[in-house]
Amino acid sequence: MSATLTAQDCAPAATHAIGAEAAAALTDSLKALADPLRLRMLSAIATDPRGECCVCDLSELAQVSQPTVSHHLKVLKETGMLLSERRGTWVYYRIAPARRAATAALLDAFAPAVILEAPEVAVQREEALKTMDARVSRLAEELADELTNLNRDLVVAIVRESYASLVRSAKLTQHMIPLTERFARQRLADLTRDREAGLPQVLFVCVQNAGRSQLAAAIVNQLSEGKVIARSAGSTPATDVHPHVRSLLAEIEGKRDADDAYPKPLTDDAVRAADVVVTMGCGDVCPVIPGVRYEDWAVGDPALASPEGIEAIRGDIETRVRGLLEALATH
Repeated sequence: MSATLTAQDCAPAATHAIGAEAAAALTDSLKALADPLRLRMLSAIATDPRGECCVCDLSELAQVSQPTVSHHLKVLKETGMLLSERRGTWVYYRIAPARRAATAALLDAFAPAVILEAPEVAVQREEALKTMDARVSRLAEELADELTNLNRDLVVAIVRESYASLVRSAKLTQHMIPLTERFARQRLADLTRDREAGLPQVLFVCVQNAGRSQLAAAIVNQLSEGKVIARSAGSTPATDVHPHVRSLLAEIEGKRDADDAYPKPLTDDAVRAADVVVTMGCGDVCPVIPGVRYEDWAVGDPALASPEGIEAIRGDIETRVRGLLEALATH
């Protein structure tokens, strides 16, 4: 017997829909962003170390006249995303404070760091994962037997949690067990680390852990010459490190180490084990732990940049890293 839907049954669904006024405002914003040059301008302003850009800066993004640039900026400003200020003959633009989080989320969410799997690859991946549970259980038991100084149930739980976190974004299942072991060992080390002893640790956090955070950690490890340990993580990890960044990692670390780089989920234990946490476009995703120093770096995303832009981003990160290392040496 079929049930009859009443007006009362259907009403609650409508109450969860976006309101007409909000939908109209959001549509205007999305229309304003539906232009490649405007998106590039928004990205340039959002990631400029000064927190703002002049019209003359933005004219260099494309071979267009300044009036054309001013027109596009006016469209963005009318949506409320940008604020402007005239200084002499130039006008400077910055992201409106109320729109900073939304702008960062937009640019990061649509960064082309994730490549969709072909249907046949997705099917193979699903089949491979069905046989993985027994291997994860065996790994958990082996680590628990090895790490006798830690609670056995804790070790098993960390291994299983590590696998569950990685498998959400994993692309290559044949590497899942060794990746799970590496990630679980690091998490267990974080749990037992004494921040008053040992080398300083820096944790770089971005959204996908596929670009700038990986690059920043590699540069720290290179410039510190082993005196500082740098790691990276993502609030929503991608399936793989961006190809442009992987080539830079190979140049900095060597091909073998670059091949071992993979996006890692952010954990509270990683934050707690760090002496400094540097966020890079991921907003307020890190838990606030007493004694941990926090910094936020407005750095461009290599996944969205041209080859010249990637080199500029690398130079920007290196300059910031040198300042960070100097501060760590002082303290």
